[in-house]
Amino acid sequence: MYQSLWVEMLARIQFAFIAGFHILWPPVTIGLSVALFVLEALWLKTDKAFYYRQARFWSRLFLLNFAVGVVSGIPMEFAFGDNWAPLSRFGGGLLGNLLGFEAVLAFMLEAAFLGLMVFGWGLVGRRMHLFATGMVMFGSILSAFWIMAANSWMQTPAGVRLIHHHLIITSYFRAIFNPDLPYSFFHMLIACLIMGATVLGGISAWYLRNRRFADFFLPSLKYAAVALAVLGPLQILVGDSAGLHLASVQPAKLAAMEGRWRTNPAGHAASWVVLCWPDPGRQDNAWSLKIPRIGGLIITHRYRGGIKGLRAFPRRDQPPVLIPFYAFRVMVACGLFLALIGIWTAGAWYRGGLTLAQAPTRRSLLAAWYAMPPAAYLAIECGWFTREVGRQPWVIYGLLRTSQAVSHLPPAALMWSLTGFVVFYATIGSAALVFARRIIQSGPDLESPVPYAIEAPAVWARGR
Repeated sequence: MYQSLWVEMLARIQFAFIAGFHILWPPVTIGLSVALFVLEALWLKTDKAFYYRQARFWSRLFLLNFAVGVVSGIPMEFAFGDNWAPLSRFGGGLLGNLLGFEAVLAFMLEAAFLGLMVFGWGLVGRRMHLFATGMVMFGSILSAFWIMAANSWMQTPAGVRLIHHHLIITSYFRAIFNPDLPYSFFHMLIACLIMGATVLGGISAWYLRNRRFADFFLPSLKYAAVALAVLGPLQILVGDSAGLHLASVQPAKLAAMEGRWRTNPAGHAASWVVLCWPDPGRQDNAWSLKIPRIGGLIITHRYRGGIKGLRAFPRRDQPPVLIPFYAFRVMVACGLFLALIGIWTAGAWYRGGLTLAQAPTRRSLLAAWYAMPPAAYLAIECGWFTREVGRQPWVIYGLLRTSQAVSHLPPAALMWSLTGFVVFYATIGSAALVFARRIIQSGPDLESPVPYAIEAPAVWARGR
């Protein structure tokens, strides 16, 4: 018994480490791909070389990020078969198809046009190059869709029947478009766009504060601020809708996120737990800091709304509380920070306080942007921890427990492989930081001529 618990914990830690590292990269890939497509479309529309040079500079960081994302994601496929073989046997009929769709319909689409996007400058026409960039962008978003479809199905399985302990697919449509997918996909997509905006804005702020290429990076800081001023509040609304939906599909997760043990019946105003230290043994919080009478408004949007507590579920079906509770709050705090800084910067631009002369002197504002990319990364990680740990003890909610899904491996093998993954990811992560630092320090290329299109050289000459 002890050894099986140890194996399960090591397998979970290993997969959490792999997934936690990998998830740092695809959101930036998606966010930057959208930015590159917009910049290239503006270049095509205006013939201004500024947009071309912007696209070329940010595409270098995009390519580096894309490469690390691909390399870091490959071990996840092997982990399903090695560490989670029972899960693969039980749900592989559907999960294998969805992940296969991601590889064939999304990743291959990205890969097919990535070479043209990276090496096709000056070799194909501008419209063809824009189309290639658009296909890379579309492929990255489509990849996120299939990944979230698979994960959402594990959260709210639909379109299947359990017959003699075998999972039978009855409706691919219902399985793919399961109840969780609309909320989770759009929540993640907006997070990716926010991630891209924070990377653009944070790097631009660094250049401005160091008074380098100010005329090049001030516009990108402004555009990033406007994007965050719009996307930040939108993300809060989408996340709030997802929380309301959670009460009907995963009420135990919602109770853990809110640190609530006792059920609050409808018709009574509930308090909202700000901070607490959960004690599962007592089925209560050892201590808590509460705000009276606003819990219903925050959690259910009804002053006297009913809120289910963890005590309403058998102990064996209760998720851990500590990680979802605090991860959720850190995610919300980071999201509010990103939205507020975006609104602050957009307001400063609107009031005329972000001119070339003034922007480098606004050191507090620029310093806040330094913290934006780390805050966005932290928000994504904490959101993922909330989502995955809050689903426990189920790996496929209501159908397959995590303890039933893990392979029976020697603990030493898991420990050694975990150590190997830590060394491997530390190496590629460090290499990525070194190359990113070189790209940022070298700055944009403002000297080389703008390539001309095969079909319209005169237009490209004007763009220079």
